Amino acid sequence: MSFIDDAMAAATMAVPGPGAPDEARAAFEAMPIAGLAARWRLLQFVGVKQQTEATWVATRYFSSLPHESPARAYDMVLAVLAAETDLSVRLRLHDVLSTLVHAHGASLVDRIVADAAGNAALRWLLGGGCWWTQDKAMEARLDAVAEIEGFRADLEAHKTRNAPIDFDALSIDELAQVWIEQTDKPFKDHDYNWQAFQDYQRELIEYDPDLALDLVVAVLKIETNPFLLSVLAAGLLEDVIDMPVIDRIEREAAADPRFLALLGGVWYSRKPDDVKARLDAILVRNITI
Repeated sequence: MSFIDDAMAAATMAVPGPGAPDEARAAFEAMPIAGLAARWRLLQFVGVKQQTEATWVATRYFSSLPHESPARAYDMVLAVLAAETDLSVRLRLHDVLSTLVHAHGASLVDRIVADAAGNAALRWLLGGGCWWTQDKAMEARLDAVAEIEGFRADLEAHKTRNAPIDFDALSIDELAQVWIEQTDKPFKDHDYNWQAFQDYQRELIEYDPDLALDLVVAVLKIETNPFLLSVLAAGLLEDVIDMPVIDRIEREAAADPRFLALLGGVWYSRKPDDVKARLDAILVRNITI
């Protein structure tokens, strides 16, 4: 995968992601469950700017773990629940357990139900994922031991812990700072502001593409981190490019070498032919951020 692909894979947490390299995978598989849980917990605190090749590898390994080694993934869930008190980290286990219930519930349900009888933390976590199975009988068994109200209350409190941001009231420079802060957040810190900002960007792309480009340019003026700029290129910039803004794209690329480099991180093979032709004329090969 390219550098841009890797950045977007980390940003979107695709499941299952590409496998970790063989040596790294072997190292993870040799870890005791307590060590594996500790590594997973640390990874939850890593934002986009802090990513390294090691964290990419770890992310890919943990993304594939519930698919490839469900029993080990479940053991890890139990170990994290036993050791971790940070609510934001515990909530991230929802994705792991939901995957296990959906893909491997038949092989795990007896153990999950038995464990839940004496494990309040597991009953709480099941409150967020007991319905992910397609098997109604299995869903009923999990629902019977799940603490749904408690999980939902904690999730809502976590999502609403920060005051809502009025994006329309912000200057373009303030919006650029918000883009950096929201995009760099570890997944455990995503809240309703993070979700609202994704919606806000989609609305800009559809209804005010020039303002969306203003935001791209404003971010580029104050941000130099290559990982974060990769997300900017493969996200907001890539999505806004179309005929209504192609003239401005040409002007920005001609005036600013950094914008031209950013444009090199855009994948535009599915754009309309007239847009692709204009972008082909702008770009030179092997441009990197």
